[in-house]
Amino acid sequence: MHTDDTRRRFLAHFAGVGLGSTLAPGVLWAKVQEAPADRVTLAMVTEALRLSGIDLPEDERKALVDGANTALGRLDELRAFHIPNDVSPPYHFSPITAGMRVDRTRQPWVMSKAPKVTRPANLEAVACWPLRHLAELVRTKQVTSVELTRMYLGRLHRHQPVLNNVVTFLDDHGLTEAAVADREIAAGRYKGPLHGIPWGCKDIITVKGFPTTWGSAAFTEQRFDYDATIVEMLREAGAVLIAKLATGELAGGDNWFGGQTKSPWDPTQGSSGSSAGPASATAAGGVAFAIGSETSGSILSPAGRCGVVGLRPTFGRVSRHGAMALSWTQDRLGPFGRYAEDCALVMQAIAKPDDRDMSVMDVPFNWNANLDIRTLKVGVLQASFDELTEPVAKANAAATLETLKALGVKDFAPVEVPDIGLEMSAIAVESAAFFDEHARAGRMAKVSRGRARPAGRLTSAVDFLQAQRARMMMMEALAKATAHVDVYVVASNSIGRGGPGGPPTPPAPGAPRPPRRPQPPGQRHFQLANLACYPAVNVPNGFADGGTPTSIVFYGQPFRELPLLALAKAYQDRARWHERAPKLT
Repeated sequence: MHTDDTRRRFLAHFAGVGLGSTLAPGVLWAKVQEAPADRVTLAMVTEALRLSGIDLPEDERKALVDGANTALGRLDELRAFHIPNDVSPPYHFSPITAGMRVDRTRQPWVMSKAPKVTRPANLEAVACWPLRHLAELVRTKQVTSVELTRMYLGRLHRHQPVLNNVVTFLDDHGLTEAAVADREIAAGRYKGPLHGIPWGCKDIITVKGFPTTWGSAAFTEQRFDYDATIVEMLREAGAVLIAKLATGELAGGDNWFGGQTKSPWDPTQGSSGSSAGPASATAAGGVAFAIGSETSGSILSPAGRCGVVGLRPTFGRVSRHGAMALSWTQDRLGPFGRYAEDCALVMQAIAKPDDRDMSVMDVPFNWNANLDIRTLKVGVLQASFDELTEPVAKANAAATLETLKALGVKDFAPVEVPDIGLEMSAIAVESAAFFDEHARAGRMAKVSRGRARPAGRLTSAVDFLQAQRARMMMMEALAKATAHVDVYVVASNSIGRGGPGGPPTPPAPGAPRPPRRPQPPGQRHFQLANLACYPAVNVPNGFADGGTPTSIVFYGQPFRELPLLALAKAYQDRARWHERAPKLT
């Protein structure tokens, strides 16, 4: 007979079985799954207790049976209740920790000086221009939005057989929006630097009336009767949507039901993911800019592989209403462009509350293209530089620091990576909840193995909340480690590899979990900054011998995108790697 304390703990744990808790070692739940009936019986409880080495009187066993069946009945009611995709839980994650400074002052919006541009004889020569240059072509009426739209659509169609970065072409839709933009501009109602500019969105973002496939054969016919907030906001800014771009299946990797999306720098390589299409299409000059999403590397990784600027904003900057969810406490939508200021111009249109995604905070997104970066305190995660194994990545990373010094950045402040000795993630549990109704309806049968993510069901509510409490401890440690800098530089070692593009595939059923090994500081920082929902921007910083791009990443504490993008812009203005475009036939 176990002690009374053990029995009490067992009973307390056991009482929540109907809500998906992990009974040690889960034997009762296994018995329920094996049995033809959908209710717990006294025999099941007795056998489960025997296997667990616990002996209880019959009256207590009967009480457990009654409690478990009551919970199962409530679960049946919950599972029969339809919850639309765009409904999030009534609690909202904040990346801000105690004592963290957030600038809530709205500053004047300062773009770079308008460039003098001339329309080239061949319009395709502007396909990889920065947005500020494209906007001047449109504003000065040297080119119409319809002309730009036809040019970009032509490039998307022409390169699709090789790059495979489009799920749904929106030719008619885009040309209609372009014609509206041209009429508005002709009438003197110019809306700003995105007016008439063609763009594409990752195909986890809803566009009314068109398929939103989430990259999976299981959802190829899925359509919604509303637009995502980000689509509405960009339309209001005058941007022209021309394509739903490829996403790795269910926002993981670069493989979708149409195959693998490729990097335009080396089409033998995938573009990484899961924002595979937005990165590939932007790099190839198929769109002027694109919107992707990140839960665990899905903007930064493909931006690095495809040699473009990818901004992962602070959690709470951009509404995710109308986007597929993997994690309500980690998902972020953000822009891809060729130039850092491109991302700032897009963020001006989309970084604001919409009263739909209640995680979005009313913190102004400020931009000053003339910010003196010499006033910034810049840090370096030296451990990430020391970990580099690729010689060209190491050389390019070192050259990046030298360029920043030449720009007037003073002594770099060291940044250390905290280690609380625990790995954690919210993805498995939260994605299991999002896809639960689809799974019960049998829609996940066509999802590739490893993407259905059933493992979230094995985590109890108690364990999930405990993990979030540990997450807060990690966030506080990271905030303390980075509080002394405005922005810090982290080296990337991803030549020829994609890096994380979604949650890892879980071990095969029955396979033993490998013991936790200490992570290199650079990798540990990537995971910590991601879980803490820090903003980051990937910037191309050179090329390997084979012509594939290398990159560097700038990070900052929450809501500090201004110094991130200002430093990235200053670096690009000096290094000019963004002026090189892939050679496509």
